[in-house]
Parts: sequence; structure tokens; C-alpha cells
Amino acid sequence: MSLQNLYTKASAGERLTPQEGLRLLQEGELLEIGAAADSIRRVKHPQPMVTFVVDTNPNYTNVCNIDCIFCAFYRHEGEADSYTYSVDEMIAKFKDFVQAGVTTVLLQGGVNPKLPFDYYLDMVRRTRAEVPEIHPHFFSTSELRGMAEVSGLSLREVLLQLKQAGMNTIPGGGAEILTDRVKKKISSKKGTTADWLNVMREAHELGYKTTATMMYGHLETDEDIIEHLDCIRQLQDETGGFTAFIPWSFKPGNTPLEKIIPTYATPNRYLQILALSRIYLDNLAHIQASWFSEGKKIGQVALHFGADDFGGTLLEENVHAAANFVNKTTIDEVVQLIREAGYTPAQRTTLYEVLKVYEA
Repeated sequence: MSLQNLYTKASAGERLTPQEGLRLLQEGELLEIGAAADSIRRVKHPQPMVTFVVDTNPNYTNVCNIDCIFCAFYRHEGEADSYTYSVDEMIAKFKDFVQAGVTTVLLQGGVNPKLPFDYYLDMVRRTRAEVPEIHPHFFSTSELRGMAEVSGLSLREVLLQLKQAGMNTIPGGGAEILTDRVKKKISSKKGTTADWLNVMREAHELGYKTTATMMYGHLETDEDIIEHLDCIRQLQDETGGFTAFIPWSFKPGNTPLEKIIPTYATPNRYLQILALSRIYLDNLAHIQASWFSEGKKIGQVALHFGADDFGGTLLEENVHAAANFVNKTTIDEVVQLIREAGYTPAQRTTLYEVLKVYEA
């Protein structure tokens, strides 16, 4: 099939094979791929609206025993700058977040074996009871697997008890690149591709909605990127549990991987991968632009390369900050950025329900 025919097929929203996806990634022209992605986005979301969520991303601990070489955030138990907050301290932070208009808290930490499972259950229960304005979008797949290990419960029982406590969505962190070849190099203690997919599968079967992510720009190949997208697409075919896909680029600052990968991936690479994600993931409704990891102007451009959502306000974020990469914004600025890109801004919930439309 010629490239032009491949663009036509993609623009029509027809499913690409892995081989076709790889060809687009390796040979396609950026603007052509972007145009195809934009046409698909306009079919899926015909209203000229871009959503965002007022959220924040605090951390309850930075103690972690997984030692990922792409991470500058984690510390070992006993190190001078290691910390673990009590549930009381986190609830107090959540109450402060409400005063700033936050509706979603994306809560993650390290995999800290000193924390009992009751700590996590208490965090969810008390959030629902004491800070009902906050949606608890809590815990990565790695943390959930750690809870199962510490408690001696099955993963399914851990997920079930958290759901009974009031949790019903899970962030997509921990995927990085869903190929075992890459995982063995960058996160050898974190589990396999199948482990990440199994947490998501079990969660979806129990009624959770989750996001899916990809962190690229380190040791992956083009083939690995397609394999990652194909894993997400296959599981979505099976369960329908993913709400959105969010790709972002690796930030090397202060990480062990910095010596091998000292520079950021380019904006063109981000737009290429974002557009391909919209094209390839034909069964996902939402593709999120990452203004936070790629910069606000590229976030705006991403809205014309297949993205329909501008992500969150991220009033607090520590993981990228540990890698010396910081972007901050406000609700007013997000609204302005979306308007400048030619769309109507709309605040949403974690589950993509529209709360408020900012008319011109």
C-alpha cells in the first residue's frame, strides 16, 4: 500500500495493522499524519470543545524498592530525604486542594513495603468520607501489586477491597514501554508487560475505569512503540475499560539513565507519536495532550494532532520536578491556552463528564 493510501485509510478511521502503524511512524510525513489524526478526532468529537480537569499529583511517600533507572524521585528507606506521610497529613493536604478548586487527586508514591494494606484502604475511605469534593484517582499498577505482596491477598481481592472503600478509577502510570525487552533494561524489578496488563484487566473486570500511558524517548525502538500501542488496543478490545491514552517523553535529569540518554525527545517526535496514537488506538475515545511534559505551546499544537483533552492543572507535581523539569499553570491559563488554540474550554471530571463550559 502506498503512503498516500495509508494516509487515506488512517483518515477514514480504518484499523491499521502493526506493520502499517510502523510504516507510518518510520516513513510518514509529520503534517500528513497530523492531518489524519485531526480528521479522526473531529469525527469522534465533532464539537469544537477541549476538556481539562482541575487536578493535582501529590505523593504520600518517595520510599521505593523498585529502583527504576529512569526515575529521579525515589529514595530508599532511611535516606536523609526519604519521607512517608500519614493518612492524617494527606487528608489535610486534600482539604487544602479543595480550596484551590481541585476535583481530582492523582495520588501515587513509591512501592514502600513498610506500609500495610490498611494504610491504603484508610486513605481511600477517609478521602470519600472527609473530602467528598475530591475524586480519588489513586495508585499505579506497581503500587497495587505491592499491596498484594505485602498483604498476602490476591490482586483481585486488593482491587475489590479498594473498590468497596470508594475507589473506582486508576491512573495508567507504570507502563513506560510495554515490551519486556525494554522493561528488563529500565525497570527490571517492576514486573513484566503481562503484569501491567493483568492489573488493568482485573481492574476493568471489576468495573474500574483507567487511563493508559506511554513514556518514550529512552531505550525503545519504533517497533517497541507499535507493540505498546497494540497491547493497549488489544486490551481495550477485550475490556473497554480505558478512558484515555496519554503519551509523554522521558526526562533524564538526575536519573541513572541520564548518562545514556542526556537529552529530551524532540517536539516533532511527540507530535508524531501523539498523532499515531489517535490513529492506531481506534477504540479509545480520548487522547490527552501533555502540556506539562512537552510545554504549553506544544500542548496547544497537539490539539490539532489528534488530542481532544488538555490534561490536568497539576497544581502539585514532584516526579518531573525531581528530574529538574518543571511546568506550572493555573485554571485561567489553561482556559486561555485552549481558547488560543481555537477551541472552547470545558472543565471535566476524571470520567470525562463535563462540569463547566467556558463560553467565549
